[in-house]
Amino acid sequence: MSQNKDGYAEQVSYDESLDDHPTDDELDEAVENLEDRGFDVVVVEDSDAALAELQSRIPTGASVMDGHSTTLEEIGFMDHLMEGDHDWENRHAEVYGIDDDAERLRARREAQASDYFLGSVNAIAATGELVAADASGSRIGAYPFAAENLLLVAGTNKIVDDLDAALDRLEAVAYPLEDARAQEAYGQGSLIAKQLIYRHETEDDRTTLVLVRESLGY
Repeated sequence: MSQNKDGYAEQVSYDESLDDHPTDDELDEAVENLEDRGFDVVVVEDSDAALAELQSRIPTGASVMDGHSTTLEEIGFMDHLMEGDHDWENRHAEVYGIDDDAERLRARREAQASDYFLGSVNAIAATGELVAADASGSRIGAYPFAAENLLLVAGTNKIVDDLDAALDRLEAVAYPLEDARAQEAYGQGSLIAKQLIYRHETEDDRTTLVLVRESLGY
């Protein structure tokens, strides 16, 4: 089964009303509110443009790590990181090339502080807050502080009216789809164990959100 949403959407019940795209005016308002909260925001038309945007922002020699993201897979970033022509330090390959479980866990924690950490979020409030969660915390642990530079990518389908709706989207859209993915990938379901509400970025030029005018991710 595909790891993208299309692989699960027909089999999983989720709230499709929290997975719609905003109008142009609504998107403009959301971008303004996100920028007012300290996030740098770039809007692109499609997955190819999103991948090109990420490639342009990561300099030669930078260490790069990711938190698991269906969106990063869908836009082709993970293939590029693992197999593409770049001069980055691929921390993902280093970490998951370690056989010893304890040593790999230690390396995963250290990789949270990579020069560039990439991931996504589960919901974006039009009022400017970002919401993300996972079971272990390995995906979102770098977001608040550890990573020197944070690059987040999300489809505009994740934009909802306000923070309450963003929390609803986490529970009613992202979780059932991710739970289905985890069942197939790991043989056990997921859970919302560790949750982040990212209300403000206080460090200039640290966190960039690339919004893609496509339906991406959970």
